[in-house]
Amino acid sequence: MMNKRTVGKNKEEETAAFLAGYGLHVIEKNYRDRFGEIDLIARDGNTLVFIEVKYRKNASSGHPEEAVGISKQRTISKVAQHYMLYKKYPLSTSVRFDVVAIEGEDIRWHKNAFPFMG
Repeated sequence: MMNKRTVGKNKEEETAAFLAGYGLHVIEKNYRDRFGEIDLIARDGNTLVFIEVKYRKNASSGHPEEAVGISKQRTISKVAQHYMLYKKYPLSTSVRFDVVAIEGEDIRWHKNAFPFMG
């Protein structure tokens, strides 16, 4: 039996491979700072994409994307802002926030899932 952390890591790897098939280039996995964590950070052309991966075995406890509420969105935005400062990205950098929801074997990719909350 795999623990939640192992399952999560496997689903993030699966997601990175899935997104690579659509031309995204993952540049960071599990980026963490004092504000929180972002599962994946990728480039999509000139756009910097911050990606939250959510997995549920089934819908019995709700759909995975429902777990990315307003407070989670704020946390991801704050970590993204700090990441861009730390890595010295220009303020003009195009940014997008995506959510990849995995329910069983079904993968749903929500581009522009929420706005930047700076």
